[in-house]
Parts: sequence; C-alpha cells; structure tokens
Amino acid sequence: MTDDPVIANLLTVLDANPELLPVRISVIELLAARGQYAEALSQCATALAQDPVNAQVTALLQRCTAALAGAGSGESAAAAPASVAAPAASDSGFRDASGYDWDAAEEQVGDIIQPAFVNEQPEPYAEGDVGLFERPKLTLADVGGMEQVKQQLELSLLGPVRNPELAKAFGTSARGGLLLYGPPGCGKTFVASAIAGELGANFYAIEIADILNWYTGRSEHNLKQVFRTARRKAPCVLFFDEIDALGHKRSHLSGSSSLRSTVNQLLTEMDSMTSDNEGVYIIGATNHPWDVDVALRRPGRFDRMVLVALPDLEARVSILRHHLKDRPIEGIDLNAIAARTEHYSGADLAQICKSATQLAMADSIRTGAVRPVRMDDIAAALAHTRPSTGAWFESARNVVEFANNDGSYDELAAYMRARKAH
Repeated sequence: MTDDPVIANLLTVLDANPELLPVRISVIELLAARGQYAEALSQCATALAQDPVNAQVTALLQRCTAALAGAGSGESAAAAPASVAAPAASDSGFRDASGYDWDAAEEQVGDIIQPAFVNEQPEPYAEGDVGLFERPKLTLADVGGMEQVKQQLELSLLGPVRNPELAKAFGTSARGGLLLYGPPGCGKTFVASAIAGELGANFYAIEIADILNWYTGRSEHNLKQVFRTARRKAPCVLFFDEIDALGHKRSHLSGSSSLRSTVNQLLTEMDSMTSDNEGVYIIGATNHPWDVDVALRRPGRFDRMVLVALPDLEARVSILRHHLKDRPIEGIDLNAIAARTEHYSGADLAQICKSATQLAMADSIRTGAVRPVRMDDIAAALAHTRPSTGAWFESARNVVEFANNDGSYDELAAYMRARKAH
C-alpha cells in the first residue's frame, strides 16, 4: 500500500471504477516515477487485461521491466510520452443541410477531428482535412510470407503503376480500386501500408468515423473532402478500412436515405468519368465483401479483389518475431510455435505473445525477480487461446456455396478447399 496521498486517492477512485483506464495509466506513471516498479507492473497487468493493444501501457510495462532488471537508466527508463489527443469534435452550428453550400462554408468547419502527424516532417494540412497521413517506411519485403498475395498485388496494381506504357499496350491500368478482403486480424491494413511504401506514396487512412455524420449532407461533404485531400497529396494510397460499413448494399438501406446518399457520393468520387484520381490509388479493406454494394465493384471502382487469408508458416514466424522483439525472451523457438498455430490469425498470434508476457510478468511480481518469457509461457497461452476466425469461415462457406454465381469468390473457394484438404 502506498503512502503517497495522490496515488492513494487515485487507487480509491479505481476501486470504485476499475474500468477507468486513463486513471490507471496515471497511477502506473506515478508509481514508476517514484521507483515503485513492482506495484506499477501489477497495475500494468490489470490495464493490459482491459486493453491488450494499448501502446502507452506496453511502453510503461517495458520501462518497469527494464528497471527491475537493472537496466532502467537513461532513455530506457524515460517516461513514455503521453499520446497527443485530438481536439474534441463538435457539431455546433450545423443543422439540416438541405440546399446548404458546404464548400462555401469550409472556413467555418470546426467539428472535424484534426489528424495527428506520423512522419517527422508532416505535409501541411488544409482546413477540413480528416483521417491520418503518413509516409510508410515499410514495403512488401517487410511482409513475411504471403507470396500469393504479393504476386496478385504486383499483377493488379504495382506492375501497371511501375510500367505505365507496357500496361497501356496490354490495355490494363492501375486506375480504379483494389479491395483487400479476408478474415479479421490478418493484416489487411499492414499490407495496404506496405503498398504505399512500395510506391513511395503517402498513406491516407480513413475510418468510418471520419466520414459519417448525423447531419444531413455532412457525410457526403466529408467524403468529398477526403478525395479532394487525397488528390492534393498525390501520389497517395487512399485506404478505406471497413469499406462495407461505408459502401453497404443500397438495397439494404431502404430506411436510411442519408447512408444511400453517402454510397452514391462514394460512387461518384471513384467514377473515372467524373473524377480526376490520377496518382490516387484507392484501396478498401473488408471482412465481408459480400456486403459491399455491387455498384462499387464494377469496372473503374473496386474492380479487383485480393484475398488476404490466414498467415502461412513464414508469415506466422514473422508476426511472432515482431510481437516478441521488444520483450525479454529465453529459449523461444519461433518455428515450433508457428507450426502449432496453423489456423490462427495475426491478431490471435499477437494475443498469444501478450498473454505469455503477462504470465512471465505475473511470475516476476510473485518472486520479485524479473524472468524472461519462455516456451512454457507460450504453451500456457496457447492452451487458453483458440483461433478467432471460425465464425468468419462459416459465413464465407455459405457465400462460396450459394452466392458465387459470377465467380467473384473463386479464389476464396480454392483457398477453403485447400484448407480443408490440408
């Protein structure tokens, strides 16, 4: 029990409201600042149980572990920088926009969250820009395994971009959009970022929350602004995560005219006949391509689909290495772990690494001596972790069997047959 009144008060708050993660992070930072690393590690374990992918907690965990191991000096023991919070959104001043001129009101827009810059020398933003820009340093060479995916990307996008004259001679083009689909947690966003790095282009990531707004006409305006920004920042990979949520089948939106209008606006922006998207490479990601409006998959739009399936053996080794590289380990056999995790997604593998780390950390707290993550920790984590993509494959099986009349999912069908045979 701490005798620090500030920490004691915060712990009292947490006793009554244990879900307050920001308060718990503050307690961890205060404990670490006072050299109470064992107590801080205990709080880290609780915080990671709430949010296993929280980067700030992970950084504090590494700092405390290093300090207890006797290496907590200099930069390794420095406090993790606080994350930069985006300004809060506010819809004050916007009402029913029927007939409203959004473009004329650009300077009045104050409720779009401004993005945090990732690259060291960010490019200037204009008023109303949304989403997140970065200049990725990784390329497809950093993507372990997945050779079939890389070959398809080379054929459908990278080859035509690098060889425009040759592509023209064969009547092909990089125009239009590329749809990455597959089970959740298998690296679609990572692949899209690697494509941008491969092309030396900006990576412009858009989520559904960046677009949708409950005021009439605002969602369409946001979408128009996204494309305007992407064209200004060309060459640019414009990446839409969960595109099925934005471009849902209009036949299923009979009760939502605003969503139908948003889908129509997306169609307009992607249409090569009405929009100049030169240098803008549009990539969408979805777990459910069968829910994407059919008009979005016509030529000139998302007319190419690439299956990003479960990671193969080489990819699993790469994923495991990535998630264990900054943690104290001993006697870890990545190939042996990869061989036991054939049907696991990348997210499942990340969870196994985190669970094993928590087990080692809990043991360190009990004994008072830091010990590394070992194979028995991995085995224990595996015993309590199951592949998370079973439900997705059940849905995919129905699509392959009953809704593949046009051959759109032949690649998925072949993959599932090979998976079953294997």
